[in-house]
Amino acid sequence: RSAEMAHFLTMALASNNSTAAYSSKNASKRRPFRPAIMVSALKTWATQEKNGLKDFAVAQCKVAVVLAVAHFGNTWEPSYPRNDNHNPSMFWLVNGLLAVATFMTWTWKASSAGRSGGGSPRVIMLGREQTEEWKGWMQWAFIFYHYYRVYYVYNEIRVFVSAYVWMTGFGNFLYFDKKADFSVERFVSMILRINYFPLLLSLFLTVPLELYYVVPLHTTGFVVTMITCYLGYQMEHKLGWSYWKSRTFAMGMSLLAHVLFYETPAVNFLLLFSKEYHFRFQSDKYSAWMGMACGLLWGKIGEYMQWAHGFENDQRRRIASVVQFSVGVGLIAFWYCLFGHIQDKFAYNPVHPYVFVFAVIGFLLVRNSTRYLTECHSSVLEFLGRHTLETYVLQFHLFMSHNVQFIPIIIPGADANGSATIRFCNMLLCGSVFLTMAVWARKITVATQMSVVDLVKNLRGTVDTSITAVVPQQTGEGNQLSDGKEEEVVELTKLEGGMVNDISSKSID
Repeated sequence: RSAEMAHFLTMALASNNSTAAYSSKNASKRRPFRPAIMVSALKTWATQEKNGLKDFAVAQCKVAVVLAVAHFGNTWEPSYPRNDNHNPSMFWLVNGLLAVATFMTWTWKASSAGRSGGGSPRVIMLGREQTEEWKGWMQWAFIFYHYYRVYYVYNEIRVFVSAYVWMTGFGNFLYFDKKADFSVERFVSMILRINYFPLLLSLFLTVPLELYYVVPLHTTGFVVTMITCYLGYQMEHKLGWSYWKSRTFAMGMSLLAHVLFYETPAVNFLLLFSKEYHFRFQSDKYSAWMGMACGLLWGKIGEYMQWAHGFENDQRRRIASVVQFSVGVGLIAFWYCLFGHIQDKFAYNPVHPYVFVFAVIGFLLVRNSTRYLTECHSSVLEFLGRHTLETYVLQFHLFMSHNVQFIPIIIPGADANGSATIRFCNMLLCGSVFLTMAVWARKITVATQMSVVDLVKNLRGTVDTSITAVVPQQTGEGNQLSDGKEEEVVELTKLEGGMVNDISSKSID
């Protein structure tokens, strides 16, 4: 019997190639649609101890509380018009406080070895923690730009928004290119993660979804990236094309589709929804595509980082750091001197979709200009970065009120003519409630998402009960997916399954 079991295990492992418990291959082996089977699947999901009907129902009860608090905050009185809160000095003060918090929570973790556990430690550009950090400080600036009405940083904020959409294309490209997971489960998971809470807020508070314009931008970016990657995957595996030929073709077709829509009268189709969507989508018409393009080249960039900042040649590392830093500063200066300094937003907006990427690439070069910088991140900024979707939508109703048009007054005397100290304390109090609700909303969203994805798996018969469920997943340097962190599977713009640590070997060939 032991010999038979050993043979069974060997065959099971071989047939699954030692992969994770669930893969896109398993998705194709779904059960046929039969009412009795569907009912059975629903009963199974309803009785699950984890991620079943109970967890789903509890999450919906919790989100009702968050929605009620959001409604209460959005209609709060007394309040005063947000335009009366114009205060650039306070904007820079709170950013200075964030800089102090960043310094106090600065964390260093030495580069670790590759997946094989041997060889030189790997130098990782834009690891998961650093990406969350990046999202965190941009979100901080974005929110206080709204709060303190600092008009002259408009162009920089536009770059931040585009950087978020860039990350959507970049992160999802790396995920699909590595995992080839084009399953219904993956699609449902991401659509829920991006849209679930914003849609509920929009419906419950009766506000137009265009107020949360970043949400449809991210959703569209995800869908376009998924289609592009699927096309490249099919060209490689169905037609036998090489990796680079198939991906270049897919990227070219995606770019052609973008041009045919955004550079022709077809873009006026967006006016059927609203003028706001027409403007916002054109402002980021190529952002996700540029992110995909960077994702395609990321393997080569990783090779450069290892060569330039590795452990083999100290002199080369010093020279590379100086050159990389200088080039990064030069790109940022190029963007600012030619475009970013333009104070008339109506003159800047038309060129923004084509030039913002200079500032983004410049920042990445500076932020990763030494091996030490690639190994460090701020934990407080990382925390803020994990909750960007929730802080983005709730800022309009809890940190500010009346759909972002007013500033709530919680402490008496914190009106537009009140003392700076009282108004600052009022801001801190509103901010505490706002951030607490955002953190809670994220947990609720993830719980809902995981429950619904499990329901879809049950209905489609893709819940894995085979022997491969006990096969451990190979992991990278903390960025690979793990069973203990399943909620990270669907984090917005994250590079699931190995952020940048484990680029597909095909992209390095």
